[in-house]
Amino acid sequence: MELQELEERMKKTIDVFNQNLSEIRAGRANPAILNKVSVEYYGTPTPINQVAGISVPEARTIVIQPWDASVLKDIEKAILASDIGLNPNNDGKVIRLNFPELTEERRKEIAKDIRKIAEESRVAVRSIRRDGMEDAKSRCKNSEITEDEKANLEDKIQKLTDKYVAEIDQMLENKEKEIMNI
Repeated sequence: MELQELEERMKKTIDVFNQNLSEIRAGRANPAILNKVSVEYYGTPTPINQVAGISVPEARTIVIQPWDASVLKDIEKAILASDIGLNPNNDGKVIRLNFPELTEERRKEIAKDIRKIAEESRVAVRSIRRDGMEDAKSRCKNSEITEDEKANLEDKIQKLTDKYVAEIDQMLENKEKEIMNI
């Protein structure tokens, strides 16, 4: 297993973690929370952003304006059925999602959830490291590389792991500050 391949896998883990963070409702209107919501559109589950325009006119409001008015009720049902915890306000032309002010208790709960997601990402990065280390050991055992090359490779893998774990920690810290200081 090449070092580049390990780094690619670690970068993908960071990308997934970053996307998970963007989908967390932090008290501010963020259209990314609608990424998981699909609408039945002509019998096919379709992401909301493919059937409607999504805008953020104010800090605590998302406006969803469907391109086809007949799908308005379906969008409303999909949002209610999802677990984003917002009630849509339908005025017949657009749907408004109003974000309430977060309570201190809810902020702590969100921060706890974020730490859990961060730990899962750290575990994923360490799992990639383990795969790389095992590959280096088996290559050394099969006489494909020397002991020195194995030690050098393991050192590089560890440095890569440390780099990406530190990146996860930094992203976690930034998101926690954002949630606690809203």
